[in-house]
Amino acid sequence: MAHRILGISAYYHDSAAALIIDGAIVAAAQEERFTRKKHDPSFPTQAIQYCLQEANLTLDALDAIIFYDKPLLKFERLLETYMANAPRGIKSFIRAMPIWLKEKLYLKTVLRREFRSLIDPEGNEDPKLLKLPKLLFSQHHLSHAASAFFPSPYEEAAVLCLDGVGEWATSTAWQGKGNKLDAKWEIQFPHSLGLLYSAFTYYCGFKVNSGEYKLMGLAPYGEPKYVNTIFENLVTLHEDGSFDLNMDYFDFAVGSTMTNERFDKLFGGPRHSESAEVSQKQMDLARSIQVVTEEIVLKIVKHLHTLVPSDNLCLAGGVALNCVANGRLLREGPYKNIWIQPAAGDAGGSLGAALTAYHHYFDGSRARPVDASEVEYNGVDDMKGGYLGPQYSNEEILAEVENQGLVASWLDEGLNKNVPSSSEQTQNSNKFDTVAELIEQGNVIGWFQGRMEFGPRALGNRSIIGDPRNTQMQSVMNLKIKYRESFRPFAPAVLAEDVNDYFEHKVPSPYMLMVADVQPNLRKQTDANCFGIDKLNQVRSNIPAVTHVDYSARVQTVHEQTNPEFYQLISAFKKRSGCSVVVNTSFNVRGEPPVCSPADAIRCFLATEMDYLVMNDIILAKTKQPQSAIDAAKSIEFEMD
Repeated sequence: MAHRILGISAYYHDSAAALIIDGAIVAAAQEERFTRKKHDPSFPTQAIQYCLQEANLTLDALDAIIFYDKPLLKFERLLETYMANAPRGIKSFIRAMPIWLKEKLYLKTVLRREFRSLIDPEGNEDPKLLKLPKLLFSQHHLSHAASAFFPSPYEEAAVLCLDGVGEWATSTAWQGKGNKLDAKWEIQFPHSLGLLYSAFTYYCGFKVNSGEYKLMGLAPYGEPKYVNTIFENLVTLHEDGSFDLNMDYFDFAVGSTMTNERFDKLFGGPRHSESAEVSQKQMDLARSIQVVTEEIVLKIVKHLHTLVPSDNLCLAGGVALNCVANGRLLREGPYKNIWIQPAAGDAGGSLGAALTAYHHYFDGSRARPVDASEVEYNGVDDMKGGYLGPQYSNEEILAEVENQGLVASWLDEGLNKNVPSSSEQTQNSNKFDTVAELIEQGNVIGWFQGRMEFGPRALGNRSIIGDPRNTQMQSVMNLKIKYRESFRPFAPAVLAEDVNDYFEHKVPSPYMLMVADVQPNLRKQTDANCFGIDKLNQVRSNIPAVTHVDYSARVQTVHEQTNPEFYQLISAFKKRSGCSVVVNTSFNVRGEPPVCSPADAIRCFLATEMDYLVMNDIILAKTKQPQSAIDAAKSIEFEMD
């Protein structure tokens, strides 16, 4: 009997849905991609509908639905924390309680109501007669651990989950073997590495739960001058990797902010304004908390290896998206192999919950167990490259082009030439050669192919791509395409077999979750007297658009088995230019999630200074589009985060 299980995460941030059938991942997507609300926390109605449609299932055909955490345990933590700190935090308590009492505390009732509305949106049927699948609840960190271990290529592994907070746990370690996960230790709220990092995100003027990427990108511009201050005042690190936060400096437990006045005094002033220019102090703070985070993670992992002395380590939780720390773990840690869940944050909890139900509740076996000691990991695993979202046909794309009155062309010979009247019927001999030539000419390309990625990273299906050798590409993409801060780096996508030619890295990194240094022979000498943001304007290597100011890069290895289209494109670019790397960034502008549909892609293309949009086998040139369409797209205001 097949087990069809739907996992969901919702009501905090990054709500999502994932569907598995007999342990195999069929579909997964974040709700934000459909609603266009970044980090959308709402019930994932559209993500659920997509997952069911992908498998041609109805809701009543499911064997179980599972939620990614246990709200009653979370409510217990909330009450105990407020009671322990009373009367401090009373305002926050008064704000939180109505939401809990109305919705979150009775989540089972809320979820059943939402699922009934999916079955009977008009409300015509008697709710008591509507049959719903079994409703289960997983613990938050078990969901993370399951998302990390079960899709991994390992039959056994140590598993580490680090995030802000689930119910009580903020850090957990597990041993994964076969179809079971056994807990080894945990650190509980309020002592949280994720919340410590987010406190500095907040103090530096960025948004919590989204600005952490900015802080990590800013770190190489600064000096680690506050490391001792942090260890002496904010966090005590023990030999076994456990740690304690000094809560005298933080307000997140019961307040409405992450830090307090004592924190301000420790670092010589109030929180940095969100609208102010980036300062050297921000850079130094970013560098310092990054160093502290890496030291804590390394110590945790070294101790974990004494408890679970495996060759393999799996990671999940928001801290697992810190690719700089991940790179150090690979180079300096005790584990030979590291696999990181690409949707490491709360969105991935939906997938982990579904896998927990299948393996722990239904006692299902692993879909494709592989022992890394016998088979070398080649970038292929049960995540299917992360390509788990919707895809669109040429016909659907052309229908949207026609609907908007735009001009498009085919890119390959032999395709159906029934293009809309507003489109051109010229074609080029080879899709990949044509786009590779456009990249080499310095154009910025919107690349929309196949199934959308699950998780925060663009992995070659909803990407903006360019030539990494172009010295102007980083500033052009940041300021004219992404509309974001100039200091933020871009990632290289490189053919897997060529990765060591460009980077000090030899193993697969298909999910862009490892940072490695550019090879010394590709580096260029720079002005040693240049500091702070001035470092940005120096050409640092032969691939300057993807080389950060410390000569590092967030590497994505591209594998023919998981993404043949992207692989062929980079191969064609290599044939033309001799370079097997392209710039790869997510297909969106600042403040919005990556694009999902052809309509999303067209709007982003028209609203920015992108030169070409390639969707499946169809290409749109910016210069050939009606000015009225461009003006209309540019009139749409994007929320700046």
